[in-house]
Amino acid sequence: MARMDINRSGEMEVFVRAVDLGGFSAAARALRMTPSAVSKLIARLEARLGARLVNRSTRKLQLTPEGSAFYDRAVSVLADLDEAERSAAAGATPRGRLRVNTNVPFGTHHLIPLLPDFLSRHPEVTVEITLTDTIVDLLEDRADVAIRVGPLKSSQLVARKLGESRMMLLAAPSYLDRHGTPQNPEDLARHNLLGFSFARQSNGWPFRDREGNASAVVPTGNAQISDGESMRLLVLTGLGISRLSRFHVGRDVEAGRLVPLLEAYNPGDTESIHAVYVGGGHLPARVRAFLDYLVETVRLD
Repeated sequence: MARMDINRSGEMEVFVRAVDLGGFSAAARALRMTPSAVSKLIARLEARLGARLVNRSTRKLQLTPEGSAFYDRAVSVLADLDEAERSAAAGATPRGRLRVNTNVPFGTHHLIPLLPDFLSRHPEVTVEITLTDTIVDLLEDRADVAIRVGPLKSSQLVARKLGESRMMLLAAPSYLDRHGTPQNPEDLARHNLLGFSFARQSNGWPFRDREGNASAVVPTGNAQISDGESMRLLVLTGLGISRLSRFHVGRDVEAGRLVPLLEAYNPGDTESIHAVYVGGGHLPARVRAFLDYLVETVRLD
């Protein structure tokens, strides 16, 4: 059995290159080695094989019969190694099923619109997307990547930040026509404030006045919603006021379908958006390509 500390393919490559280029010095320049290192390596190869491969009595390398036979076999072996590496490297081409878990707003307004371009770049990838505002366990859910909005809990997951988005208080023009526009946070006590049914880091809506005084208002309206996209749709109906991320409602604001409220009291807090994945080992090419694509293309505000 061959000793594991012998780099036989490396020895073959140096030997073949020396023969092809006609000398140790030329091989050394091509391989970024010293001529003495090349000479010693071939001498070690000859000692291990127990056969002289080249005659050194002339300026140009002259192969012995054993050297000629070894050269022919070495060329063939190195060609096979190159082919094996090319076949393995084909695995670096993004391919296979990519499972992505994303919250509903990001999936609806950012990820799904980008999919045609991503899949056109990587035609051997198929994507399976789950939209939910419930935090999932990537290992249990067998997801490759998950989109997380808000602060990240410490975990063994690796995160790549996609950006931040400013929070905004919003209502539809139809609601404001019926109930008036609040001028300060105290006015919100007379309005229908729509909140979420799932646990959040803070249940109150934060405000800050011109003097820097902080306050918070807890939404206690007649409806609670389980996900951000459903909340957006509910606010668009004119039922009440809610607080959502700019990345989620930016197009509605630009089109006049939703109106920002109490901007003078907005504390400027933001939500961070991350793509998270399980670290350790080699990242599959399909996952790396998807993460790089998100960082390249996602524009939140």
